[in-house]
Amino acid sequence: MSNVITLYDIPSRDIKDNAWSPNTWKTRFSLNYKGLPCKTVWVEYPDIARVCQEIGAEPTSTSEYDTPKYTLPVIYDPSTKTVLAESAKIARYLDKTYPDTPVLIPRGSSALHAAFQDAFAQMVSQPALPLMLPATNNILNPSSEAFYRRTRESWFGKLEDWSPPGPIREKHWEELRAALARVAGWMALDDEDKPFFMGDTICYADITIASILVWMKRVLGPESQEWGRVKTWDGGKWGSFMQAFDKYEMVL
Repeated sequence: MSNVITLYDIPSRDIKDNAWSPNTWKTRFSLNYKGLPCKTVWVEYPDIARVCQEIGAEPTSTSEYDTPKYTLPVIYDPSTKTVLAESAKIARYLDKTYPDTPVLIPRGSSALHAAFQDAFAQMVSQPALPLMLPATNNILNPSSEAFYRRTRESWFGKLEDWSPPGPIREKHWEELRAALARVAGWMALDDEDKPFFMGDTICYADITIASILVWMKRVLGPESQEWGRVKTWDGGKWGSFMQAFDKYEMVL
């Protein structure tokens, strides 16, 4: 295992194999799709900055106080002695370093992928937050739960008030359904039957979508009523879409 890539991820207390984070799933799916074995180092939220600094990972942004902000995923690749943060950068690194594996971002599509990342974050990820962040808090270990609650409640107030049961929560679900319907429409522009953005072949845009959906499935529960409704949207597209990712949903 000495030459295996290390993936730094955030653990949970209620999910069988720990993995839940949509951002780290982008990298986990990328590694699994490429057939690159990895091992996982689990890092609680309060320890992320310290661990990143210790291993030499660069901050991915700055906080509102202009201090460095460290986030996961981070990988360490012993074959090149590379430490790298941020899922899209990691995807590009993997394509360049392992050219004989399936491509994540095809040549000439890097700008389109970057534009899609921004559009998807605004259109789909943002509407998912009030539904998913309170539920996510409930599956974290105590130290991460306290950190997560404190930081997220500084944005919009008490987590339990973000999407309470009833009309407000239904409105949030409808907003998310409409957002995913737009994405489904984009994917159907060339061929209504194609499963992925580029036809029958997965690319990083598909992994971005799958990472949000696997977050919902794992945090809400694969047998939950709420995940069940998501699977039926757009004629069952998202249920079949995620079935195609089942073989890449591995945690090592």
